[in-house]
Amino acid sequence: MSFHETIFAALSKAGDTEALIEIHGKEKRPVSARSVLGLVARARGALRRAGVKPGDRVALLAPNSAKWVAADLAILFEGAIVVPLYSRQDPKELAVMTRDCAPVLVLAEGPALADALRAAWPDACPIALFADVFAADPIEGPPRALAPTDAVTIIYTSGTSGEPKGVVLHRANVDYMLPQTLTSLRKITPEGRPDKVFHFLPFCFAGSRIMLWTQLYRGNPLMLSMDLQNLVQEMGTADPHYYLNVPAVLERIKNGVGKKIEERGGIALSLYRRGQDAFRKARRGEAGLVDRLALALAKKLVFSKIKQQVGPSLEFLICGSAALAEETQWWFELIGVRVYQVYGLTETTAIVTMDVPDDTRPGHVGHAIGGCEMKLSEEGELLVRGPNIFPGYWNRPQATAEAIRDGWFHTGDQCEIDAKGNLKIIGRVKNILVPESGHNIAPEPLEEKFMLGCPRAEQCMLVGHARPYLSIIVPGNVPDAEIEAGLEAVNAGVPHYKKIKKFIRVPEAFTIDNGLLTANQKLRRRAVEQRYKAEIDRSYAS
Repeated sequence: MSFHETIFAALSKAGDTEALIEIHGKEKRPVSARSVLGLVARARGALRRAGVKPGDRVALLAPNSAKWVAADLAILFEGAIVVPLYSRQDPKELAVMTRDCAPVLVLAEGPALADALRAAWPDACPIALFADVFAADPIEGPPRALAPTDAVTIIYTSGTSGEPKGVVLHRANVDYMLPQTLTSLRKITPEGRPDKVFHFLPFCFAGSRIMLWTQLYRGNPLMLSMDLQNLVQEMGTADPHYYLNVPAVLERIKNGVGKKIEERGGIALSLYRRGQDAFRKARRGEAGLVDRLALALAKKLVFSKIKQQVGPSLEFLICGSAALAEETQWWFELIGVRVYQVYGLTETTAIVTMDVPDDTRPGHVGHAIGGCEMKLSEEGELLVRGPNIFPGYWNRPQATAEAIRDGWFHTGDQCEIDAKGNLKIIGRVKNILVPESGHNIAPEPLEEKFMLGCPRAEQCMLVGHARPYLSIIVPGNVPDAEIEAGLEAVNAGVPHYKKIKKFIRVPEAFTIDNGLLTANQKLRRRAVEQRYKAEIDRSYAS
């Protein structure tokens, strides 16, 4: 069976069992599999009434909810192509995407989203609101059949360095991927119990969609965040075994805990620092008896309590979207939460590598999933081949030909592969800085070292392309002395051409709303440089 037929069968079999659980503050609102199928049937009725045919594009503009899931499944079951859109994205950017894929219909959660899109796209196609979609007469029955080469979704890339491109994924891509994720979860979760899985990342992203479809595919309920502004309370209500996240979230948790302990001071702070130092020595095989005793005491009195705050039932975390700092991964290990990294792109159906329980190496992102091949070019760029590789970009033959050459997808990521096949992400090939010295410098490792040496800095960005030396942009109110300490931590262990000579203060944090971060928390480096061009030029002129 195809993946969408398997999901339909799983929901049909589950009946009144919970399929989704919306988390509203302190309240859990379960939605049974039968109810999900009821919503799907009504949405299918609305699509038929609107004249949607197999192969048509239908855009979905809404925040995560049980109705988002039902709308997604309804479009799939009708044989149409789902184009998921990020509800918090600038309407002008959404208009670019919708014009590009030319949907026959947009399903919008409410009038605010619909009106914003219409204002940015005056000649918009028809837009149907959820209130009407889920009030339509239901269409029952199994999903329409799809051929393996039929497109099931078009997901627009985050656009870190230009206009977003629509990534087409075929049924065969998803048919291949879901058994891979299911097999991986079986290796790290206990048998014979439903997993408590919480999800807060937008479903419009490839990794989020694969997580959603995996849980539906295996018949396991998924808990949904309904208010990202209330995430801490929701997390407490959900009390999950695991959840999918991005490095920025884990960095925020680690830094937040560190700040609270710093403010409290006293013996807790002493044990926190001493425990981390002893843990580092233990990792290097240098821990003596005193170190081992200090580590045991810190785990009992400090780190066990941190674990209770982060998540009493938390067994592990899955982290993707970008490389996670090695020290952050070790920190979670220290509090008793294993972090499994996943690496991939939208073009690879979200996944290329996954960590495996018996060979997890912090700072690395795992081994290639079964059936997927990878190799490095002479320049160190990762090339990938396998059933997970997308067929192409929507209406962009030249971009497709540039991305897929001789059957290998060029990821744009500069990587290393160790003797066991464990992948390490160095940075983006296009992000490489070439100062006047002529050296090629990946900014990400230096930024990671700076953040480690300056914990109060929540963000930073290296600049210096075609400049005489490197500088770093630091937003927020971080004290000068701490920034200087971070620079010393970086400069002590790098050659002269990688030393950071200056820092540039900017008041505004990099956010999605101001256009300096992508929707999945990645730096829009060109946008940052353009926003702060005057400050950068002034720094280099002084």
